[in-house]
Amino acid sequence: MTNLPSFSTAPSRRSKIAVLLTLISCGLLWLAVPAGAVVVKVGEVTAGVSPRVFETEGLHFGEKEAAATYANPAGNPVLHGEGTYAIYWDPTDHYHGDWQYVIDGYLHDVAADSGDLSNVFAVDAQYTDKTNAPASYHNVFHGAYTDTTAYPASGCTDPAPLEKEDLIGALETPICLTSAQVATELQSFLSAHGLPTGMNSVYYVMTPPAVTVCLDAGGATGHCSDFKNAGETYENSFCSYHSAINPGGLATGDGNTILYGMIPWTAGGWGDVHLSEPDEERSEGWECQDGGFDPSNGEEFESVKPRNAEEQKAFEEMNEEEQEEAEEERLLKGPHAQEPNQLACPTADGGCDTGLADMVINQLSLQQQNIITNPLLNAWQDAAHNENTDECRFFLAPSLGGSVTAQRPTHAGTLYNQEIRTNHYYLNNAFNLAASRLPYPGVPCMHNVNLVPQFTAPSTVNSLETVGFNGMESNITLDAAVNYPGGGSPASNYATYEWNFGDGTVLKGYAPGAPACTTPWLSPCAASAFHAYTYGGTYTVTLTVVDVGGNVQQTSHEITVVGPAPPVPAPAPGAAGSGSTPPGGSGTPLVAAVTPVAEAAVISRSLKTVLKKGLSIRYSVNEQVAGRFEVLISSALAKKLKLHGTPATGLPAGTPPQVMIAKSILVTTKAGRATVQIKFPSAVAARLRHAHKVPLLLRMYVRNAASKSPETTTVLSSVTLG
Repeated sequence: MTNLPSFSTAPSRRSKIAVLLTLISCGLLWLAVPAGAVVVKVGEVTAGVSPRVFETEGLHFGEKEAAATYANPAGNPVLHGEGTYAIYWDPTDHYHGDWQYVIDGYLHDVAADSGDLSNVFAVDAQYTDKTNAPASYHNVFHGAYTDTTAYPASGCTDPAPLEKEDLIGALETPICLTSAQVATELQSFLSAHGLPTGMNSVYYVMTPPAVTVCLDAGGATGHCSDFKNAGETYENSFCSYHSAINPGGLATGDGNTILYGMIPWTAGGWGDVHLSEPDEERSEGWECQDGGFDPSNGEEFESVKPRNAEEQKAFEEMNEEEQEEAEEERLLKGPHAQEPNQLACPTADGGCDTGLADMVINQLSLQQQNIITNPLLNAWQDAAHNENTDECRFFLAPSLGGSVTAQRPTHAGTLYNQEIRTNHYYLNNAFNLAASRLPYPGVPCMHNVNLVPQFTAPSTVNSLETVGFNGMESNITLDAAVNYPGGGSPASNYATYEWNFGDGTVLKGYAPGAPACTTPWLSPCAASAFHAYTYGGTYTVTLTVVDVGGNVQQTSHEITVVGPAPPVPAPAPGAAGSGSTPPGGSGTPLVAAVTPVAEAAVISRSLKTVLKKGLSIRYSVNEQVAGRFEVLISSALAKKLKLHGTPATGLPAGTPPQVMIAKSILVTTKAGRATVQIKFPSAVAARLRHAHKVPLLLRMYVRNAASKSPETTTVLSSVTLG
């Protein structure tokens, strides 16, 4: 990279936090101030950093300037899938096991949820490289490992090392590691254990409290994971970074490339019995937990102390026990970090610090997003070198649950905005470039992806009448992007719409425009369509949408047409009689219909998510088919939950009685794989909310398009929602 910025100088810390808290307290959480984390070059090190710095200038997300320059003009590589490893460099055994359990569980959840549109990583699929394959977090978690290699002698100077009296059983001498030392150890570790390199593996290196990491030699002006009060060391400090080791010096990456994220411990020490409480700012650690503030009292750190002479006098008149109680109440009302993974306190080690790991997870998620879209630090970023999450830094809306209210005695809230599998996380949103390319839905910072094809079917119509089908009702987050046709220059790319009108007519094209797609739209136009039916009957109309990330969803409605019935085709000459050839023996053999091959599986696991967004089903077929999905529940459980449904028939012998509680029509025009969402009726959803676990049976019934004696296939699969 050339012309990379160093960290910029920002306003005083008090003014920065005051501005942030004012914005939030005015109800403008979605306009919280970004930190300006960028791809930087410090000496010989190029890294994508996540600084602590708050800036009151240059709001990134939603700004046309940022969106206009956010690009990957050369089509440099993004990641299309990878194996993920967690490496804890901890020879002194100070990275608590409960922290590791929470972090490893998160990495496992994200991997298990790969491809699910409900989590933040789905937003990345709009970003491509010259292969035109989408960036995606389709990964396998290859597990975690504790590296017990002894730390080398400090290669840098910690700007504010913990004093020995501030440590309880911690490092004898706090360590300061340079990024070069981290890279050297990672290379040595991979070699010693025969671990893979290349663009399909990503390593997240984590170090415990009292280990500081610097991009340079550190000291008073160092670029480090530690800082000393306000001033230059604070402005230069960071929470985490990602980088790439390219032994061959290739900017395009090869089999020797090592991709990694460095996640030092920057979560502070509240509730940790192994750390005493040094200066309050460094115990909090909440600058690295983006958005984790409760601004209800309009103050910042100093809010935990008496704020005027009257309060001070009242405070001094209290006895020691009353003073401690007053301090506790002020702490609970003041700003605090959000830690969704709060556990009952105290935990096995006697502390109340397990939730601190969730603050590390947020930094881990930032680097995951940026590695996916900018692994070699030369792909997707804007003119100021802001990466994906930098455009939306501090944007963690909407909250799905939890509270800003502080918990005793951790002083932490419980907000979360991600439900991945069945666990809760509080993660930074991802930048949605599609929002700057089309006005609807047009949301620049997303925590998930919506792909909801919708149209309203016309009322009963007469044959030969022209009727309209408006797919522009659809909600498609990834509706526009950039691709690289033939591996060449970047070009506009849009979601595609395909209509199957049920009478053999199929229309496929782009959006929006009816009757003609004009600049900048691609042709042919198909989001809105007109169609006329020649004959009467009931037709199933299916709209299938493929967004720019390759995600597929469809919806179907029936339309009744009044008119003459279609003519009955005359039998082919010599078709009467039996046998494989027409009478006379010399005709073309009649080809028997072949049973279609189909597969279906429920990919949803969370009952809460299903009730809100629908049951996600991934299916595949080997040819054009028509049919339906049925969601069944045992009659016994239905009775217990007071659910009513149609009794299911035709089930295999020995299957307990079932009732159908939801269904969806399936129509395809060709072989392939896709995903469909089945929404439960509101009355069914209301009853299911009372259940703790719900075992369901999915039945997929399809028939092929053979003109004579079409064959059918039935697929059954089960799932338990928790």
